[in-house]
Amino acid sequence: MENCCRGSLLSHLSSLLLLLQVPVGGSAEEFMVIGPSGPIVAVLGADVTLPCLVSPTMDVENMELRWFRSKFSEAVFIYQNQREQREEQLPQYRGRTSLVKDFLTQGEAAVRIHNVQAFDNGLYTCFFRMGIFHEEAGLELKVAGVGSAPHVHITGPEEDGVQVVCMASGWFPNPQVQWRAPSGEKFLMFSETQAQDAEGLFTIEATLVVRDSSLGNVTCSVLNPILGQEKAMAIYIPEPFFPRSSPWKLAFMVILTALMILHLGAVFYIMREHTAKLQEMQEWEKLHRDKEEDQQIKEEALNARDELQADLDWRKSVFLAALKKAKLYADWRKENFQALTVSLDPESAHSRLAVSDDKTSVTFKDSPKCSEDGVYSVLSHEGITSGCCYWEVEIRNAERSEWALGVCRRDVERKGWYWESPEKGFWVVGMYDNIFGSLPANGEHIVPIPQRVGVFLDLNEGDVSFYNMTDGSHLFSFPLASSSGTLFPYFRLRSGNVSLTICSGVGGPMQTPVPVNNPPCSSEEPVSLSGQGLSSDCGVDESPLLPSGPEAMSP
Repeated sequence: MENCCRGSLLSHLSSLLLLLQVPVGGSAEEFMVIGPSGPIVAVLGADVTLPCLVSPTMDVENMELRWFRSKFSEAVFIYQNQREQREEQLPQYRGRTSLVKDFLTQGEAAVRIHNVQAFDNGLYTCFFRMGIFHEEAGLELKVAGVGSAPHVHITGPEEDGVQVVCMASGWFPNPQVQWRAPSGEKFLMFSETQAQDAEGLFTIEATLVVRDSSLGNVTCSVLNPILGQEKAMAIYIPEPFFPRSSPWKLAFMVILTALMILHLGAVFYIMREHTAKLQEMQEWEKLHRDKEEDQQIKEEALNARDELQADLDWRKSVFLAALKKAKLYADWRKENFQALTVSLDPESAHSRLAVSDDKTSVTFKDSPKCSEDGVYSVLSHEGITSGCCYWEVEIRNAERSEWALGVCRRDVERKGWYWESPEKGFWVVGMYDNIFGSLPANGEHIVPIPQRVGVFLDLNEGDVSFYNMTDGSHLFSFPLASSSGTLFPYFRLRSGNVSLTICSGVGGPMQTPVPVNNPPCSSEEPVSLSGQGLSSDCGVDESPLLPSGPEAMSP
């Protein structure tokens, strides 16, 4: 049936275009909607396709497509934003319609109605819209169904003849009933009644009075006018059934009563079978609809879950990116950094510097005046190759001296006069010209001058940060070069009665560092020291309180 309708539509398309004189080079936003040239016939219980196409030919995938009955709001099917919309759809068509998408790019769209019912019969409108421009076309659907074969029975004598009744049910539309004699002659005088059940199917009853006893039999035929299909049944009428003064009258009445009882039994049996079949079909349709609704609910739940997960992932990424830019306090960072015990290397110290016996403090051997002949520095004994660690340095006479501390590479130039900068392998802060800041100076000065500075080195993320350990506030942060290599704690004195003393990360000078109990993340490494120094786990979790990466640096 679908192929027939499609073939009929395509066969009339060329003639329709010629009659309408549609310009081939018209505006891409204007079009005409063309429906089938004649009615579409559908059989009860089968599927039917209602096609429409646009002229000139264009892709209709991104259009709004709508099929409706007498009113725009009585939607049979809606296709918008490349998906089916069910909010405005009539309840009778939910779960029974689908879009044929095979020819959307060629300008043809069709809606398929499954399991055609009697109420599907009538006029439809297909409506196509692109932007503010829209067009529509009408089409007619004729539903046809062949019901039961007629049941013919004798009800008894009537006036001067015999009354015969023909019954048939389940037909659509209202069928045509005809009585015929054996010769083919039609009986024109008979009565007919009809009724529709809840599904709109017709039941007919035609009553004929046969007065010619010589006929022998009569035939009742029921015809569907749309499909042209006919069902017929003949009944033989014996001559004794016709009224006359006869001793057989009593026998006739007995036989007629028996036949009526048999007929009623047969009708009851047929109706019961029909009702059972109808109930079974309704239950199957209900199960099918429930299954489709369950599948739709499942798909919607999965889509909602995916959308929620995507939203959560986005929020998490935004949240973590914002936290990485935050300036955290030192006590928060200490939760995730390993306290490192630093010992000074006397062999790396300038000759004018004195390193304490416990290798935790450095000062001048005498009280030097400000000198222009160089700067004096010392490195730690151990180098750091990976992980996250921190140490604290207490500065005596920090305000009235010139000094610096931080980290540097092993191969930096430390002879004579030199200037500390990241380009030369130094990442330090300190006092210069009575101003505390980062070196080289970036114009931002810290007041008050810290008396105790914490150095937080994160080789996993590639940065070094300095904190005022008195109030825990952030001082400066430097991004490290990707080729920094092994880094060493760096201490420099230039003038003044100053001393730099290395403290543990959790208390006063020379306390034993407390190991971090948090297990290290799988993506991070323990602190690795070159030489014969310490080796301890870093244990940095992916905490939202810990900024990381170069984007978190604020000099």
